[in-house]
Amino acid sequence: MVSPNLVKSLQAIIGEENVFTSEADRQCYSYDSAVLKATVPALVLRPTTTEQIGPIVKLCYDAGLAITVRGAGSNLSGGTVPDTTDSVVIATNGLQKIIEINEEDLYAVVEPGVVTAQFAKAVEAKGLFYPPDPGSMSVSTLAGNICENAGGLRGLKYGVTKDYVMGLEFYDYEGNLIKTGSRTVKCVTGFNLAGLMVASEGTMGVISKAILKLVPPPRASKALMAEFSDIADASEAVAKMIAAHVVPCTLELLDQNSLKYVEADQHIGLPVDAAAMLLIEVDGHPGQVADDAAIVEDVLKKCRARAVHVARDAAEKNKIWAARRNALPALARARPTCVLEDATVPRSQIPAMIRSLNEIAAKYKVEMGTFGHAGDGNLHPTILCDRRDAEEFARVEAAVDEIFDVALSLGGTLSGEHGIGTAKSKWVEKETTPGTILFSERMRRAVDPKGLFNARKITGYSHE
Repeated sequence: MVSPNLVKSLQAIIGEENVFTSEADRQCYSYDSAVLKATVPALVLRPTTTEQIGPIVKLCYDAGLAITVRGAGSNLSGGTVPDTTDSVVIATNGLQKIIEINEEDLYAVVEPGVVTAQFAKAVEAKGLFYPPDPGSMSVSTLAGNICENAGGLRGLKYGVTKDYVMGLEFYDYEGNLIKTGSRTVKCVTGFNLAGLMVASEGTMGVISKAILKLVPPPRASKALMAEFSDIADASEAVAKMIAAHVVPCTLELLDQNSLKYVEADQHIGLPVDAAAMLLIEVDGHPGQVADDAAIVEDVLKKCRARAVHVARDAAEKNKIWAARRNALPALARARPTCVLEDATVPRSQIPAMIRSLNEIAAKYKVEMGTFGHAGDGNLHPTILCDRRDAEEFARVEAAVDEIFDVALSLGGTLSGEHGIGTAKSKWVEKETTPGTILFSERMRRAVDPKGLFNARKITGYSHE
């Protein structure tokens, strides 16, 4: 129960209009994009300056309130679902300033609630490039990307969010401001606390500012689309492209189910009779792009692609990528419930993983569409169902268990980019060790002695 005196103290810091107490307002912060039970928090706080974060964190922590930090809530593993009803959500979407875009030293300084796509557009207007492009980038926030270590379509060549974090400012449970990293390319002053905050899912503190690396944009690019009659041939083509020493900036796969649903939703002329489709883009110097595209086209044909289409202009290229970016929305609209998973395996194991996914779908009689970042082994098997059907959803949960068992047996990981949250915490020990869990919990106890920062997430730490 939140005391009236605490509410008044919080209102004095951030304003009455930024302390949400009504049931309707609090309901909006009770869930994320994962298929998990919602939990309505007792209070929602929306700071409008970064300096307000420290005092409100201290007040809430001293009062023993569980704290969940939320950007846009687009995460897919329960990371922004409040731990208990006796909790507070700190919404950072009121902190949307791009403080600096430095064109000489190639960095930017941003507040936590800046929307990823808006930031990328602002950077592009300055003639620079911020590569991380998670599928949720039109709504997701930069601090959320950092806390989940978000990936995206360009991860194969350009890396993921962690590769662009140069420095951070954040607040601890006492409201102390912590600074780590710098605006310089090299910085080894103290512990790498920025690295600790990346993928921490709100368990270590509240980010208030980020220094992000920028790069020059590629001078040219070319997109290709390849159709296959056998998904195994598409999987083979992925491995052989990399073996040919070509690293595309994007290398995506859609299976037949995904193609059918996207085409039914978008009507863009996709080959729905194909077993699979690969979407590839190469970029860089114009001469290199021409050479790489020729090698890619040759590999595709040798791997028995039944057709290869090369985009003639930007409009045609955008049409190709619309197919991939609309895969999840199209699948999600097909049934009442969409269970999107994040099984990631070494590239060489993609054929084995694809075979297993098909076998699992048949075994548990579930409808599954698979798409994802084939170039880095990050597949998104997506099960279409209705959670209200208890018998069907029990089969879905059994299928998900087996998906992760197979991914781990192939040398893979539970999550390439969606995070652990509560959705995957029960499997963490399978991938790591009991010692890993114990070490993580001891570390969390040091920075959060009461166990109030997103306590049930990742390792399920709670104060005893």
